[in-house]
Formats: sequence, C-alpha cells, structure tokens
Amino acid sequence: MLPRVMGAGYKRMMTDTAVIEISRDHNPFGRDGVVRDATGVLRYADVPATLIDVLHERVSAQPDVEAVVELGGRRLTYSELWQAAARVAGGLRAQGVVNGDRVSVRYPAGVDWVLAFWGTLLAGGIVVAVNTRSAEPEVVFVLEDAGVTLDLAPGTPLPDGDPYAAEITTSGDVAAFFYTSGTTGRPKGVPTTHEAFITNAENMIRCSGLDRDAGRDYRTLISVPLFHVTGCNSQLLVATYVGGTSVIMPQLDVAVLADVIVTEKIGYLITVPAVYGLLLRYPGFADADVSGVRVVGYGGAPIAPSVVQQLKAAFPQATVMNGYGMTETASLVTVLPDGDAVEHADSVGYAVPSVDIGIVPIADDPTIGELVVRGANVTSGYWQRPDADATTIIDGWLHTGDVVRVDDAGRVHIVDRIKDIINRGGENVSSIEVEAVLLSAPGVLDAAVVPVPDDVMGEKVGAVLVVESGDVDLDAVLEHCRKNLADFKIPQYVSVSGEALPRNAGGKLLKNRLRGQVEWGDPLR
Repeated sequence: MLPRVMGAGYKRMMTDTAVIEISRDHNPFGRDGVVRDATGVLRYADVPATLIDVLHERVSAQPDVEAVVELGGRRLTYSELWQAAARVAGGLRAQGVVNGDRVSVRYPAGVDWVLAFWGTLLAGGIVVAVNTRSAEPEVVFVLEDAGVTLDLAPGTPLPDGDPYAAEITTSGDVAAFFYTSGTTGRPKGVPTTHEAFITNAENMIRCSGLDRDAGRDYRTLISVPLFHVTGCNSQLLVATYVGGTSVIMPQLDVAVLADVIVTEKIGYLITVPAVYGLLLRYPGFADADVSGVRVVGYGGAPIAPSVVQQLKAAFPQATVMNGYGMTETASLVTVLPDGDAVEHADSVGYAVPSVDIGIVPIADDPTIGELVVRGANVTSGYWQRPDADATTIIDGWLHTGDVVRVDDAGRVHIVDRIKDIINRGGENVSSIEVEAVLLSAPGVLDAAVVPVPDDVMGEKVGAVLVVESGDVDLDAVLEHCRKNLADFKIPQYVSVSGEALPRNAGGKLLKNRLRGQVEWGDPLR
C-alpha cells in the first residue's frame, strides 16, 4: 500500500523535506567523462559547445551522407542541409531577426521543420517549438507568451536569403523553447540550452551502446512529433550527433511504418507503447524483414511485460530499452537497459550518467516519494513563471511531480503522478498500476484509470477501456484484475470507449479531459 497522500498540502510538505539521493552503486551506465561543477551539477567535460558545432562537424566530415529524409518528400545530405539552413538563416536576418529573437516553428513534421530549426539557430535566434495539434487560442497563447518575433506558420514559405551563420560559442545559451503539455493549466515554456540538447544526445549514446561515429549506419525512424523532446532531442539531434539519418513520418500510418522499416533500412526505433501495440497487431508486419533493427526504444506511458516480450520476439536482433524523461529535462532522466527489460518491465530504469536523482519521502519509507532530479540537461527555470519556479525548482532540484519507488538496485519505478493517485477511503491506489494490469487483460487495447467521486469513500476507482472489437468480456477483465490486484484497487466503475483515449505528443494520457466527462452509470459492486 502507498503512503497516504494529503492532496493540496502535499507539495508544500515535501518541499520542506530533505532530498534522499539515490546511490549509483548498481548503475550500469557509469560516469566516465562527467565532472561536477562548483554548484554540484554534473556536466560532460569533453563535448561540443553548441548544436551548430555539432552540425558543422558532421557537414565537414561526411557531406554526402543523408541527414534527413521526409517520407514522400525531400531527401537532404549533410552538405545540402547546411546550405539550405544557412539560406533560411539569411532570410530570417533579412526579415529582422537578431540574436536572441524567438522564432516559432509550426510546420508539419518534415524537412521544412528541420530547416526552420537549424535555420533559426544559424540566424542566432531561439526556436519556439509549437504543438501543431493545438487549437488556435492555445497557439496564440504560446506565441504571445514566448514573445515571438517571427511566426513560421503552416503554409508560410521558408525564409530565403544569402547564406548566414551566426557565431554562437556559449553552451549555456538558450537554443529553443519547448512547452509543457499544460495538462494542469496553461503550458509553460522551458528554455533549453545548447548544453542541455548535447547532454541528452550524449546520454542516449552511452545508454543505448551507440557508436558515436555511426554515420550512415545509423538510420532512425521518427514517428512521433518533432515539437516533442523525444522526436527532436532523442532522435533528430542524436542522429545529427552521430552523423546518421533521420527518416521522418509526417503522419503516423502503421502500414507505412511496417514497410519503411524495411525499405529505409531502419536500425533504430523509438516511439510510444501504443504505436508498438498497433504495429504488432498489423497483419503485414509479421512477414517484414526487421533483422536490421538494432535498438527498440519506448517510453511516455506504461508498457505491459507481455508487450516487451512480444517486441523482443518480433525484433530478435535488437536490444530494447525503456526511457523516462520530461520537457524540463530535455528528454532522458532514466533508462532501463535490455538486460532488465522483461524482468523489470514496470521500471523506467537507472539514472543516466549526467543526472543525479533523489526522492523526497512522503512517509517513513525512504524508498517512496516524489522524484527530484538535477543535471546539465535539466532546466534552471521556466520562461516568465516565477510562481512555478518557486514550487518546482528548489535548491537546484527539479521536482517532477511523479511519485516513485526505488528498488535495492537503484531502479526507478513510477508509482503515479501526485495528482493522479486515487484516495479510496484512506487507501491509496496507483492509477498507473491498475492501468498496467488492465492493459494485459484479454481484449483491452488501452486503458485510463481516474477517480470517481463518492460521498462515502471519497473516491472510487474508475476505468475507461478501449477494446479490440468494440465489445469486451467485462467478467474476464475483472477476473484478471482480481488475480493481479488487491480488492480495493479493482475498478468499481468501467466505461467502454469506441474512440482512442486522449494523449499528448509524448503518449501520456490527458486525464483532465476524461475527468467529469465520462458517464459512469452504476458501480459494478
């Protein structure tokens, strides 16, 4: 049973409690080349200073290697990428953009997005990566909040001018703003430095066993949005860092995905568990030659152990890895390596080399509490949000809002978001734990667990299910729950949905959209 969580006062209580740092005694990743600065923050000692340095190095070393491929669109070598991005930079300067100006990028995923990203950096500007799924009022808020000088909106031609490349030499300069998903309020801008981007790329290399000079042998398929840190930071920029190729899917199509793995010789896959679930069920995938895939990465949502086993069987030549991160950490915080993938599928793994992790206990048990992190890839504050900074970044530690359990080996297990823990008559129920059990139940494709208000118990457990055939044997699902959950954790309310559950670009459930919208009917017991 989880310790009792005390609602609104919980966050304040925790910020007054000392951080218990997690030992790295059993951590498989090591810290070679990592130094601790005068403020106690871990940094890589010998890496490029800026993203422009990274790109320039690859252009010089391998100009003719493919850098970016847009399915159904253009293909650019590193030389062509640099030349085109420099012309975009010249066009931005001609339109008045100066060093430090914010330029919003709202193109669909593809070559134009990539050129706008690099062109803005070469112009000395700061990229504002805008969620292309946002409604107009949400877009207006982000543009105004970021103080955007120039808006590269859909349909707007790429700026064009004489080639230009600004001199940026400081790793601490801000390169981009990514905005949080805004699941509990207005999105918050996260200034991300050149160092943070490069630190994440270095972490990806070390934790996945990737050759840092992989070159043309590294081909990754990007099926998640580029405005999200997974697609941009842990795929596009990692490919650039090792001189590889980013193959971009403008829109997710499972049939195309299954085909492209073969035709584009994809070696590195990273996406959310839901996409793998669709791929594994797609009839055309069974006969696909995926022997060239070397790494299968996932994250953003819980994954059932059975799905991990299916992935290992489907990609026999690949290692699988789970990752956990946030917009505020420029992507990775922890990684679960292949050796632990099946036996510890409920874990997100060990701290990456550049990150210290700790917990702020919520009770007497020192192994359970809110996860806090610090490192060179962790933001030092939100954009113009001193109120959020005051409650989220304390004494150099970023408070993630995730309740975790840390096992004896130092592996992190996500228990739940603080706001999503269900208090059922004094018993605390992890919605993530219940969702994981439901996802392994017969006929269930997806599941979301949320509290249902109750006059007697305070809250009861409610589950929204997406099922395979539009119908489901609820008795079989509940029997599966009884075998795997304590009685008080078994859903008392169940709603079957014919539509996909609302998720953000990183695959995380948007439970605020479900609360108050579901018609639960009578309780099951």
